[in-house]
Amino acid sequence: MTARPLRPFLEHLASEPLVVDGAMGTQLYERGILYSTCFEELNVSRAEVVTRVHEDYVRAGATVLETNTFGANALRLEKHGLQSRVRELNLAGVALARAAAGGRAYVAGAIGPSGYFLGEASASDLAKVRVALREQADALVEAGIDVLVVETFRQPNELLVALDAAVKASAGKVPVVACASLDEHGRMADGTSALEIASQLRDEGAAVVGVNCSDGPMNVLSAAEQMLRLGLPVWAVPNAGLPRRVDERLVYVSTPEYFGLYARRMFKLGVRAVGGCCGTTPEHIKRIAASARMAGAADAREPDSSVVVRDEGTSQVAALPRGLLPVSFEKKSDLASKIGKRFVVSVEVNPPIGLDPSKAVNAARMLKEGGVDVINIADGARAQARMSNLVMAGRIQREVGIETILHVCGRDRNLLGTLAHLLGAHDMGIRNLVVITGDPPKMGEFPDATPVYDLDSIGILKLAARLNNGIDPGGRALGDVTRFVLATGAEPSALNYPREIERLKLKKEAGAELVMTQPVYDPAALDRFLADIAPLQLPVLVGLLPLASYRNAEFLHNEVPGMQVPEHVRERMRKAGSGAAGRKEGVAIAREMLAAVRDKVAGAYIMPPLEKYELALEVIDGFQGPITATRALG
Repeated sequence: MTARPLRPFLEHLASEPLVVDGAMGTQLYERGILYSTCFEELNVSRAEVVTRVHEDYVRAGATVLETNTFGANALRLEKHGLQSRVRELNLAGVALARAAAGGRAYVAGAIGPSGYFLGEASASDLAKVRVALREQADALVEAGIDVLVVETFRQPNELLVALDAAVKASAGKVPVVACASLDEHGRMADGTSALEIASQLRDEGAAVVGVNCSDGPMNVLSAAEQMLRLGLPVWAVPNAGLPRRVDERLVYVSTPEYFGLYARRMFKLGVRAVGGCCGTTPEHIKRIAASARMAGAADAREPDSSVVVRDEGTSQVAALPRGLLPVSFEKKSDLASKIGKRFVVSVEVNPPIGLDPSKAVNAARMLKEGGVDVINIADGARAQARMSNLVMAGRIQREVGIETILHVCGRDRNLLGTLAHLLGAHDMGIRNLVVITGDPPKMGEFPDATPVYDLDSIGILKLAARLNNGIDPGGRALGDVTRFVLATGAEPSALNYPREIERLKLKKEAGAELVMTQPVYDPAALDRFLADIAPLQLPVLVGLLPLASYRNAEFLHNEVPGMQVPEHVRERMRKAGSGAAGRKEGVAIAREMLAAVRDKVAGAYIMPPLEKYELALEVIDGFQGPITATRALG
């Protein structure tokens, strides 16, 4: 649709709410730009990438575009040897945003912190920061922005210095928005409250006050509510939440739907501009734009239907710009061709600790002879010293002649490492992946190991889905497509069950084609899970872990994230005792569970305890055969 001519910024803000865009850094990263890169220099060297991010936000409904100049001051640029290019990079950033806006959105010149830590700052430190930020503000005003935004400041003294520089540079030509970043208690680093800092910003010349970053929508809403008391327009731009531990997993909790809900609340309270900060995506902005339309924003446009935008995880992969047609599911692997036609069985065989893999290879051979369809190999199982599961999978496929499912975990590899891992796996003929975020290494034998988590499970799924369309994370064509079957994990007995279901929906959107559950011991829990995910139409392999002893059952129930062993099951194991009798009872419990759900799922994923692989064959004896229930097909 054709946009109305833009009115002066403050005039528009007084009459209709505005939709600010989302994160720039996150989106650049998902287009293959490393975090160690100077993002602001990309305004010159990779202008097309920056432009695409801006355009995605405009198509999603943003009516304010912030320039890619957050760190384009001399003090930050000095770290990259670019301190002499302040004017060039800021002018280029404005030009890119202006071109992408196309008269449909205001261009806001973004100014972030200097990079100095300004707690107890000296007068000379403050003077140095004032000079650097004034130089940047002058360049942005020269370039012709509609509004200046100083944002993400945790220290009040630095924020006031930045505001002073922006007000003097604007000289009344453009309004200045000043945003504080607050902690979970709604205070700046020195304890200054939201209302107190907003009062100071008003007194020092800010035309609009606001809060950005600051954890997530809930905290930002609380702070914005205080700032509204001053009578100035308020700007609210929250993060997509901070990474939180949920059942010992690192997840990001603020979904686009959640953002839409809070955007409606903010607009209803009287907040005039709402957008997204770290971790937000075009999908978040699309939800905010819908809320703005409900609040009466005529220029909060409907998203452009030609753009594909989806929710993101820790790290998100951008919408596909182009690509080849992916291979159909049933043609990707032998396992995929069986799903829905027969009850399939996967058994976990992990690389042994040490140098000799023969025990694992022999186990795979025994399982193949016993009728198992595919061997599942964990990625860094229990954070112990084991050989690469990629090497183990290649060896089993080569020496035993049975397909494998390769676990791909976000814990140990950065984006490039994960990309190389996947491309190598495909070259080795590995076609089945199960994608997980992974437990922190501190749960294993190497507590000093550093987790990476560049990508969580959703990010890895999006990466692999792009490869299945013949495109790398930077948008370059691979020349052919990969043929990965994309499985993902789920916990039917998760403590935060609603969160688990929501995450699985996001995984489906990211490309998941198959679900492999954590071990389940309660048929009712699995029935609830299957009913709740039925709309996703994903085939499910139910996880079964035959208990080895009462002690084993107590450990799994009390110390392993996502595991729930019902009390009556633990009592049965207590009565059975340990040793052979305990293992026999564990197999019986697993067989009873499988009998209860056999016709409701596509197959079983069995995790033998203590490398007792023969127990897996005892569990499945008599259960394999044609699928009879349509529900198992998804």
